[in-house]
Amino acid sequence: MASAGVNVLRYSALFAGISYGFYHQSNINALNHKAKVDRDFAHQASLITQAKAEFKKKNMPQESVTKGGEVISDPNDPKFDLEGYLTALMGEKAK
Repeated sequence: MASAGVNVLRYSALFAGISYGFYHQSNINALNHKAKVDRDFAHQASLITQAKAEFKKKNMPQESVTKGGEVISDPNDPKFDLEGYLTALMGEKAK
């Protein structure tokens, strides 16, 4: 039979090992939770960026310049842009 001092040492080592195990496992769980939160945040940020791009593409104003680079000067055209037309007109007069 072991002496009392040896038993105290054994149970102290057992308790220290169990305590360290709980501490280490809680640290691992905390790191995993933080990584999951970071991944979720990054995913939400990418979804927001993608939604903003889609919204911008959907609601983008129509082009007021033809494919040839000329400004549309017909006011009855649905793509007519008065500001673009006046800017081009002022640019021509300045030359």
